[in-house]
Order: sequence, then structure tokens, then C-alpha cells
Amino acid sequence: MEADNIAGGKEPKRLPVWACIPLFIVILFILLGLYGTLARGCLSLVLGVEARHPGVVGYIILEASMLLAVLTAAIPMLRFERRPFSDLGLSLKGHVKGLWYGLLMAILLYLFGFGISFVLGEIEVTGFQFKPLDLLGSWVFFLLVALFEEILMRGYILGRLLHTTMNKFLALFISAALFAFMHIFNPEIAFLPMLNLLLAGMLLGASYLYTRNLCFPISLHLFWNWIQGPILGYQVSGNNFTTSMLTLRMPEENVLNGGAFGFEGSLICTVLMIVFTILIVWWGEKREAISLAVPRSC
Repeated sequence: MEADNIAGGKEPKRLPVWACIPLFIVILFILLGLYGTLARGCLSLVLGVEARHPGVVGYIILEASMLLAVLTAAIPMLRFERRPFSDLGLSLKGHVKGLWYGLLMAILLYLFGFGISFVLGEIEVTGFQFKPLDLLGSWVFFLLVALFEEILMRGYILGRLLHTTMNKFLALFISAALFAFMHIFNPEIAFLPMLNLLLAGMLLGASYLYTRNLCFPISLHLFWNWIQGPILGYQVSGNNFTTSMLTLRMPEENVLNGGAFGFEGSLICTVLMIVFTILIVWWGEKREAISLAVPRSC
């Protein structure tokens, strides 16, 4: 059942949510195949590299094609549903501080997560190298990853679910489950990494419930991945895309350090994401309660 009305009390004719989200995903997959083929052709013909080992520049091109695909799929769907482009939550106006808060939360998560793992002896730092161009390239790549996944999962799917009468926390859970499922074929995937990906989806989407804006989740997603991989030297969701500033060694791969999947496969990560998600929801509920308590002027 759709929740939002237009002037005069009439609802615009729209596909129900159970139809429009699958339709959007089908269109997206078609475009991902089309743009991905073009991107791989560009890598092969222009840069002379294989798509399986494209390097940082190649990864950027491939991820840019995915971002283009999700935008190409979302814009006509929004028009068809009579929803403005602003519904994706990409506006910076009044939300720039969300970018800083996302960075701050990513830093705090790793101050606790990396710090606890290091103190417990679950990880050891065995090397250090500083390659500014590699760090910059990986930052651009993970920015594109964050934009693609947040526009897809939070901007369109969660945003569409929130336009219904569905409970907002159920909508958050559904979008988070889809986010986790999107990573089901990642290397070294197992139960705990899947659980943490579900929790990551809830952490990234929690602020969107209250702001309808992607600045915070995009920033958190970007710096979560960038600090995890290129800075600290973990695998990122089981993948190793670039060189890292620190070289890590795990005396034993286990559920405390995340093993081959990276920090996202650890119990420490599980606890931290639950705590930070609760904090975001507490902030959001308090914010809503204050706004409802303030009387509106006539």
C-alpha cells in the first residue's frame, strides 16, 4: 500500500513496490551487462589490459560503468513513478556535515576495531609503504563503489520502501538483506561475514531513515572500505584490489580478526556495528521527537 499522496487527496498511478523494485533490478542488470561489456572493451582495446587483472585505473573504469548503469536505471524509473530525482538523496544542501560525520564514524570504528585486534595480538603489522598515487587511485575507486551501492541500496530501494506504509525498520532490514545478498559470491564468504554485511547494510541505512539523504552513508561507506584496505591492509569483503600502506599478518585466521575475508568477517566488527547502529537510531528517534515537540507557526 502506497503512503504518499498528491494535492487533492488523489494518489498518482504507480507500480506497487513489489513490482517496481524487481523491474528496476532487471533494468539495472541489463545495463550493467551492456556498460560492463563496453568498459571491458575499452580496457582491452585502449589500455591493453585484461578485465580480470585491470589494475587501479581499470577498476575505476569498471566501477564507473556500474555507477552509470544505476543512474541510467534509476532516473527513468523515478520519472515513471512521478518521483523527483531528489528522492535519491544526493543533495549536498544542508547535509555537508554528514560527509564529515561519515568520515568520523569510519575512523572511530577502526580506532576501536583495529586497536582491539592489535592489543589482543590477533593482527601484527609487519611492513609499511607510502605510495600517494596508489592511495589516491584507491580512494577514487572506493568513492565510485560507495556511490554505486548507496544509490542502489539506500537511495532507490530503501527510499522506495519508505514511500509505502511499511514499518521503517522492516524496510531497513529488507534493504540490508539485499545488500548482504549482493555480496554472496565474494571470496571467503561465510555465515559471520554475511551477518556482518547485513549489519553493515543496517548501519549504512539507519541515518537515511531520518534524513532521506546519502551524504553520511556514502562517506561512511567510502572511508570504511578505504581505511580497511588501502590504509590498514585488510581484505575488503574478501577482495584485495590495491596495495596497502600497512602490511598485516594474522598469527591465526579466526572469528576475532576476520581471517581471509577481512575485518568485516570478525566478531569485533559485529559488536561495533550493532553499537553504532543503535547510536544512530537513538539519535534519529531523539531528533524526530524534538521536531514533533516543537509547535509549528501558523
